Amino acid sequence: MNEFDLAALLRERGGERYALHSRHLNHQLPRMLRAIGFDKVYDRAEGAYFWDSEGNDYLDMLAGFGVMGLGRHHPVVRRALQDALAAGLADLTRFDCPPLPGLLAERLLARSPHLDRVFFGNSGTEAVETALKFARCATGRPRVLYCAHAFHGLTAGSLSVNGERCFRDGFAPLLPDTAVPLGDLAALERELRRGDVAAFLVEPVQGKGVHEAPPGFLRAAQELLRRHRALLIADEVQTGLGRTGTFYAYQRESGVEPDLVCVAKALSGGYVPVGATLGKDWIFRKVYSSLDRVLVHSASFGSNALAMAAGLATLAVLDDERLVERARDTGELLKSRLAALVDRYELLHDVRGRGLMIGIEFGRPSSLGLRGRWAMLQAARKGLFAQMVVAPLLHRHRILTQVSGDRLEVIKLIPPLIIGEPEVERFLAAFTAVMDEAHSGGGLLWDFGRTLVRQAATAAR
Repeated sequence: MNEFDLAALLRERGGERYALHSRHLNHQLPRMLRAIGFDKVYDRAEGAYFWDSEGNDYLDMLAGFGVMGLGRHHPVVRRALQDALAAGLADLTRFDCPPLPGLLAERLLARSPHLDRVFFGNSGTEAVETALKFARCATGRPRVLYCAHAFHGLTAGSLSVNGERCFRDGFAPLLPDTAVPLGDLAALERELRRGDVAAFLVEPVQGKGVHEAPPGFLRAAQELLRRHRALLIADEVQTGLGRTGTFYAYQRESGVEPDLVCVAKALSGGYVPVGATLGKDWIFRKVYSSLDRVLVHSASFGSNALAMAAGLATLAVLDDERLVERARDTGELLKSRLAALVDRYELLHDVRGRGLMIGIEFGRPSSLGLRGRWAMLQAARKGLFAQMVVAPLLHRHRILTQVSGDRLEVIKLIPPLIIGEPEVERFLAAFTAVMDEAHSGGGLLWDFGRTLVRQAATAAR
């Protein structure tokens, strides 16, 4: 009998990874990775670190864009998945009510006292799609408001509330929508007065650029929405499960009780994709209003046993290792130490964020020599200086970071929540070394900047 041997397949074909992607997947991905020097080969990973074939360790300050909240291969999550596989559960029969989804919903709702029910899907964008559908069904209205520069996903519905044109171009027509500036209550109220708004969807801390909603904005927005019979949807796909130092980012502001909340990413434990949309009972009753609408919204792999086991294990780890509190304390240490560097480096303009979601923003320097180099990069393409910092962090200091969005001079730090003072010190030592070289006009760093300029010119042609 033939047996599938994954280890043998990887030994035989693993070296073809970039060629396989070029031939069969998104052909631009390997091109991009080579262009910025990120075409590394990582052999294994654990916790907050990767290792290459030579045994060199790399500190992960990106966490898979927030998916790896517990780090990689957490033993508690791994054991839970092994137990689920060993149990031989009758999964996804479609005509029973297995215990794991109910248990995970129960434990999520215990952390969300104003919410009553949960729908499980497979990703963050699916959680947002669910919230959009539920809001329109519950209110009978078509339009959804969102914030400029928001990112809520890339499927058709979530793309309709994506605040960046570069993602939307080429995919019209989308759902009826309107963007308002984050924090602009007057713009929000102006749109609500039209009477056709189902909901306002907001990230309490925007992933693109790491911008927080101003103090009091969410509560005031909630009051406006209730007055106009529209819903508040909190997108906690990246900010939820402790990332910002509270279980949900919106909990930083007292009195805020969204009607729908979207979570995903870290809920997976880094293993099995899972998304969840939490909402009020009356909204779910509107959607599932009768027996013949019992499957009006569902997901083929939603509530599967492995995803539910990963979610249950993740919540247990968050509690047992006090990761929400650790994210708050470690994040405050990292942010305060970085903020102290703003006066030291003229290219460093701002450090902001909350918990372990931190934005480092660069800007135009004051000295003549640095201004010329900055202008060279800006003329080619905005965002190149941030990329110029990210590259030596990886190549010289073995720290993985990335810019916070296209054409932004912002690096976003979203490391695993398990990091501590040693990782903070390692990052700070590397970052100051790179900034020292940038401000001294060091040849290697600015030579790389000129390489980026040439690449940007080639791409533009």
